[in-house]
Amino acid sequence: MNARKILAANLQSKLIGSSATFGFTKFSDMSTREFASKMLGFKPSGRSSFKVKSEKREVLQTPQTPIDWQAKGMITAIKDQGQCGSCWAFSTTETVESANLIAGKQAPDGSPQEIVDCDSSDSGCNGGDPQEALQWIVNQGGQETESCYPYTAEDGTCNQANCQPDPNLKISTVTPISGSESAIYQVLGQAPLSVCADAEPWQNYNGGILTADQCGDSVDHAIQLTGYSPDQGAYWIVRNSWGASWGENGFIYLQYGQDTCAITSEVTAAAV
Repeated sequence: MNARKILAANLQSKLIGSSATFGFTKFSDMSTREFASKMLGFKPSGRSSFKVKSEKREVLQTPQTPIDWQAKGMITAIKDQGQCGSCWAFSTTETVESANLIAGKQAPDGSPQEIVDCDSSDSGCNGGDPQEALQWIVNQGGQETESCYPYTAEDGTCNQANCQPDPNLKISTVTPISGSESAIYQVLGQAPLSVCADAEPWQNYNGGILTADQCGDSVDHAIQLTGYSPDQGAYWIVRNSWGASWGENGFIYLQYGQDTCAITSEVTAAAV
């Protein structure tokens, strides 16, 4: 099944002039249903700013200034959620870490497992909403560290008694970002952002820029937006939580200006 999908995806890339390439990944032995249940865990809460994808929009002026928070040292190392639909907890954790790094703090790795186990408004490995989880971090007074509350890639009983929120993993504001991709670009200049997207077509992604024609709008995954490049027609730099062996060393590039993979559906900023 995936062999045929990979062949068809690479053929489509050639036909439409996309640089995206597809091949066998560590997820290629999964069925589409299995991949969705184990790796895709975004579920809008009903209290978030999530919106259904609008029509694709042409951006008349493409920004010429690149943004790369990885190059500035404002993101932590690529993480791996394992076979647990906890992407929303990772997007939350990564956004908290980056907010503190930008504030000049020596942010340690935060604990996605604390969020999976203890944020009762979401559903652990069965999915959740990073915008709601970010507000949960505010209400908790911060996030615990990975070293104190390590990740297990499965649902567990909340065990916060042995740890305390780290002073370098606190945020005070959670801000939904709406509007065009050009507006999101302006906010991205201040800090990396939590975003959500349709990641079903990412199962066999190897590299290159995925175009809007190669992606749908069934939003099912939460990730971190860490940069933008004006090169090759312009694209977003998106950090995933499937390990550094996937994609472009753990990243995927998405065509700018066409709401590729419905990347504008839920965008959230956080600050210390």
